[in-house]
Amino acid sequence: MDPELRASDAEREQAVVALREHLLDGRLNLEEFTERVEQAYRARVHGELAAIQSDLPVPTAPAALPRRRPTRATVALFAHVVRRGRLRLKGSTVAAAAFSDLDLDLREAQIDAPTTRVNVLALFGNVDVYVPEGVDVAVGGLAIFGHRREWGSDRARQGAPAIRIRTLGVFATVDVWRVPADARGGYGELIRLVRGDDVALGTG
Repeated sequence: MDPELRASDAEREQAVVALREHLLDGRLNLEEFTERVEQAYRARVHGELAAIQSDLPVPTAPAALPRRRPTRATVALFAHVVRRGRLRLKGSTVAAAAFSDLDLDLREAQIDAPTTRVNVLALFGNVDVYVPEGVDVAVGGLAIFGHRREWGSDRARQGAPAIRIRTLGVFATVDVWRVPADARGGYGELIRLVRGDDVALGTG
């Protein structure tokens, strides 16, 4: 196919579907997926669409990467715990903090299903969950003498995986941060970038 020919909307959507398959196969993490989806929707010609997948096999090829053990739970007790990297989420995971601070960074996570559930339990502590902007994130649950807040652009791309975050906080704060793909730095810097001068999307 001529790389200089204009790409159609249908061809862009096909590229996004292929990227999602690579995400579910473990070849792309959430952040890589959202970056490439943005590039796919901006592509003007076939050559640009091909470049997005140039380092990936055809979608029907078997998964080449070894599968990590699923991350079933992350627990912080009288401590500050940071969980990040290529975590494997198989359907659901639990994040619990008691008298502690917990940073759960899902930007590089590998997921096995179109919908992933994250159950957050917080008691006299703080839990911060970081997700890449563009993923379909829904947050709900209960906060007793505390806060449940969402920050950043609530903008999900068609075909993006879904993360369902359910919280139970008692004398605690749970914040969900939607981080732009090009954002870099420590968590304090990311929070200042996402927060800016805006108020939270939702509070509870």
